[in-house]
Amino acid sequence: MKVIVDTAVWSLALRRRKGAAARAALELAELIREGRVELLGAIRQELLSGVRERSVFELLRERLRSFPDLPLVAEDYELAAEYFNTCRRRGIQGSNTDLLLCAAAQRRDLAILTTDEDFRHFARILPIRLLASRDR
Repeated sequence: MKVIVDTAVWSLALRRRKGAAARAALELAELIREGRVELLGAIRQELLSGVRERSVFELLRERLRSFPDLPLVAEDYELAAEYFNTCRRRGIQGSNTDLLLCAAAQRRDLAILTTDEDFRHFARILPIRLLASRDR
């Protein structure tokens, strides 16, 4: 099964963190080896935004180009807006990007790999599936 990887995991992997964060980075590396990673354009944008050095930006951009963007359609954006409204009614805040990720994953029956606790809140009320890290 393919997996959409959230910005938080990519960031941890790119920064080579240790401890619990390292498990998520190892999971991402394994998913990449297995050819199971899906990338949203909005996540690409988040990863590239704020990179101060031009050379680092260009290197990261080149590496990310190995992952084509998952094509999104109007129904993805509509479902993301519906999810936003559902979460807000239940007192759960979410960013447009996070809820777009949830909508894209749900519509395609994809899992989500994230370390962002917001997704645990979303999963209580939205029909999304979070990927459990494999034991190492």
